[in-house]
Amino acid sequence: MLYALLCHDKPNALEVRKANRDDHLAYIKSSGVVTQAGPLLDAEGNMAGSLLILDVEDGDAAQAWADNDPYAKADLFADVTIYPWNRVIG
Repeated sequence: MLYALLCHDKPNALEVRKANRDDHLAYIKSSGVVTQAGPLLDAEGNMAGSLLILDVEDGDAAQAWADNDPYAKADLFADVTIYPWNRVIG
């Protein structure tokens, strides 16, 4: 099942994001469950969050993935919301 993770960075956390980006990208690649991903941008075009689409068994698996993301472990996010997602286009 597909799940969308909508993650918002804490204020002024761009350096935390940059410092953990390589580990985050390696985690995405190694997990094999991310079908789409990319940063959310603020009005100035700076990275300010993340949107990820996971293909996992259930909501618990999506939460476990989110909890083990290096960004989460670095305390980058102010909030993370996980939604079941139904792909209609694409």
